Amino acid sequence: MLTFAYHARDASGKTIAGVQDALNEDNAINTLMTRGLMVLSIQQKASTRAVRKPGKVSETDLVLFTRQLATMIDAGLPLVTALTGLYEQCDNKRQAALKQVIGELSARVQGGDSFYEAICRHPKVFTRLYVAMVKAGESGGLIAEILDRLAAFLEAAARLRKKVKSAMTYPVIVISIAIAITAFLLLKVVPIFGSIFADFGAKLPAPTQFLIDLSDCIRSNWYIIAAVVGGTFYGLRYIVNTPRGAELWDKWKLKLPIFGPLILKICMTRFSRTFAQLIRSGVPILEVMDIVGDTSGNSMITKAIKNVSSDVEKGDQLTTAMSKQPIFPPMLLRMVSAGEATGKIDVMLEK
Repeated sequence: MLTFAYHARDASGKTIAGVQDALNEDNAINTLMTRGLMVLSIQQKASTRAVRKPGKVSETDLVLFTRQLATMIDAGLPLVTALTGLYEQCDNKRQAALKQVIGELSARVQGGDSFYEAICRHPKVFTRLYVAMVKAGESGGLIAEILDRLAAFLEAAARLRKKVKSAMTYPVIVISIAIAITAFLLLKVVPIFGSIFADFGAKLPAPTQFLIDLSDCIRSNWYIIAAVVGGTFYGLRYIVNTPRGAELWDKWKLKLPIFGPLILKICMTRFSRTFAQLIRSGVPILEVMDIVGDTSGNSMITKAIKNVSSDVEKGDQLTTAMSKQPIFPPMLLRMVSAGEATGKIDVMLEK
């Protein structure tokens, strides 16, 4: 973003001076005109500091941006005016990344791009789900309603993630404390008892002798053990990052005794909510299947969804295609079947 110093005349005829951030001079002039100012002169200010790359746009900022943009458009404000207002209210430090993105969106919309085309240029900020719903909303003239749904969807997804993290916090803390206590006992307490037992000169029970030997082994070879653990960790991480390794990891996660069903429910929740929002927004079903497959969060579920998409493309009903994949729960299949029968599949999936 560049900074421009300007002199302009407001609606009352008063001459005012100020600065305006923009991508270029034309963008700065258009932005000032949307604020009701007639530009008399404008000049780019020399930059005296290095430009820092902005950080990542937070989920909270994205939800707030979507909600406020929906409200402003619903109130009858032009898109450029709404984007300009949101740009000016962003905090320069805390929301620097969002401010830069909004500025670029405003510049491209002023340059003749649609809002859909503008957000397509920021894939790290706006997901495929976001882009597809905006495209459908612009095509149907329901952009304000679609943005409002998107904000609600993002808020619901954030609540789900917080619930999962909250549920996982307690067992993680308990396991970490248990490992720390075990390590302390083996490295500090057991050696003391080992020296006491050694003075007795008597033969120790097998479990006690095993603990003492284990403690001695860990203390003598801790660097080797640390290297093995570190190597194993990074080796597994490398394998998981490969396509085949990721598939095996996702398949194994679904078979875990306690966490497997939880992971499946989370993925099915994400699938149902995303599917419902896209169908309701008017996105074609094959494109919907492609998007929900990429956002499922598990390669096994992604593979199953792609198989469903292939069967639907061949002419099968959605329920029939999904029933061929054992990964979908019976309750979900019944709800989808009822939705197809009543023509309210988006409502049933949302429920």
